[in-house]
Amino acid sequence: MVIKDIQRFSEVRYKARAYLCYLFSRNLPNKLPGVSLEAINQGFDKIAHEIEEFDAFYVLDENGIQLENSTSLNPNYVEGKGGDRSNKAYYYRAVREKRCVLTDPYPSTLTNELCVTASTPIYDDKNELKFVACIDISLEKILNLASPGAVESYFGRFLKFVYTAFAVALFMVASFLFYYGVQSFLSKSFMLINVEEMFESTIVLTLALAIFDLVKAIFEEEVLGKGSHNDDTGMYKTMVRFIGSIIIALAIEALMLVFKYAITAPDHIINAIYLIGGVAMLMIALSIYLVAVRQKGNQ
Repeated sequence: MVIKDIQRFSEVRYKARAYLCYLFSRNLPNKLPGVSLEAINQGFDKIAHEIEEFDAFYVLDENGIQLENSTSLNPNYVEGKGGDRSNKAYYYRAVREKRCVLTDPYPSTLTNELCVTASTPIYDDKNELKFVACIDISLEKILNLASPGAVESYFGRFLKFVYTAFAVALFMVASFLFYYGVQSFLSKSFMLINVEEMFESTIVLTLALAIFDLVKAIFEEEVLGKGSHNDDTGMYKTMVRFIGSIIIALAIEALMLVFKYAITAPDHIINAIYLIGGVAMLMIALSIYLVAVRQKGNQ
């Protein structure tokens, strides 16, 4: 159950962060003259009317020390004054990134259950850090807060069904290609197999592998939801394998045509050269794509 909740959180994380950061920006004073702890607490009161199911509000100073006891609807959670939070992710990430952040789920010291913390740095009119405002919300409550509506939920299930249908159909195509590629040379005796038939079987099996890789990526990303929304590494690798398989298949076809036309129809060998040129262009395009993705990853 915990694993499923964490996976669900990864899917709605950006929606939850956007909403909490919107509440912070709308209700808390920032980059204004005379920013005070009292003004921040007044902003917390306004946020509490919109988010009733929170664990605690609290404010840290510029060094990560909690200034007052937490504000909470549960009297047992009103504590923490003077605590050093400078080593907590919600403090140093907010200070380092200079923006509102939302942490990964972690065990709460208040409830002993998984929770997340949204925090935002508070600056004065001279752009000097004065406070870090924080709100703790349990993982279960943040999931309820950011869960999709009924229409969005039904549409998501419909999309999963569509992707599953396409994945099954493509898998059947890959299976038929695999069967044809294997059967085409196993149905004949070893002495009767010629080089052209071996080339054709290799092309068919290569295409079957490329389609199978595409099926695997679609099923894992869109049906099982294993991919992360901000991490396209899996799809990038699948794209490289898919295009690479197509290039290999076309290169084998070009080689086969060169042998064929060189023996039977030398006048048509220009067609094989055109195909080789197309393969070279695909390889150049794939190389440019790899360089672009690598540069993006280094940024």
